Amino acid sequence: MYKNKKVVVVLPAYNAALTLEKTYREIPFDLVDEVVLVDDASRDNTIEVANKLGIHHIIRHEKNKGYGGNQKSCYQKALELEGDIVVMLHPDYQYTPLLLTAIISIIGNELYPVVLASRILGKGALKGGMPLYKYIANRFLTLTQNILLNQKLSEYHTGYRAFSGEVLRSLDFTHNSDDFIFDNEMIAQIFYQGYEIGEVTCPTKYFEEASSINFKRSMKYGFGVLGVSFKYFFTKLGLMRWKVLARKSTN
Repeated sequence: MYKNKKVVVVLPAYNAALTLEKTYREIPFDLVDEVVLVDDASRDNTIEVANKLGIHHIIRHEKNKGYGGNQKSCYQKALELEGDIVVMLHPDYQYTPLLLTAIISIIGNELYPVVLASRILGKGALKGGMPLYKYIANRFLTLTQNILLNQKLSEYHTGYRAFSGEVLRSLDFTHNSDDFIFDNEMIAQIFYQGYEIGEVTCPTKYFEEASSINFKRSMKYGFGVLGVSFKYFFTKLGLMRWKVLARKSTN
């Protein structure tokens, strides 16, 4: 625990057998109380590795539900476990678990209720091997999103993020997309409800075993992100009613 707050780390896994153990071994268990792994119908032996490591909370999707669908299961289980601080950590070792201490302390000390680990602050993204086209797209999308959402985040697209239990309980994320734009819909919901988001600098690593989406999926994601941002913008202006922002969680 951290300052009497229960800390839950969730691992949304898909074909993570080669990197799961390395990720798990770096988790600071002096602070983390529970680890939840959700396997989204992997084709490898991710479940076997998770059992070998002694992860107590393992959920397996019999059919692939997508990145957003995986996170829904992660956060629902974290809330069942009454987590006060919930951190999503990818088990592909693209993001270092060594940052958990800093991320947990920011929420635990009530500096920010949500924290994103940014690859863009500093030079972590390109230095870590992010493809140039993805970096350029990241910069364009983030600029557009900051304008439409009236915010100043360094990036919206990191997969390393943490929430207070209060924030998670206030969001009806169950009706969000099951695809990759789930992340951006959650950020829109967070800002719409008036919460602030803090950021920490995060080194990242691109390598063969790390998960990534191809150019075609990246294009679909980019247009989806723009759609989310414009819906938020027009909802704030009162020109439309976007159901993702209209609903509130009953948790």
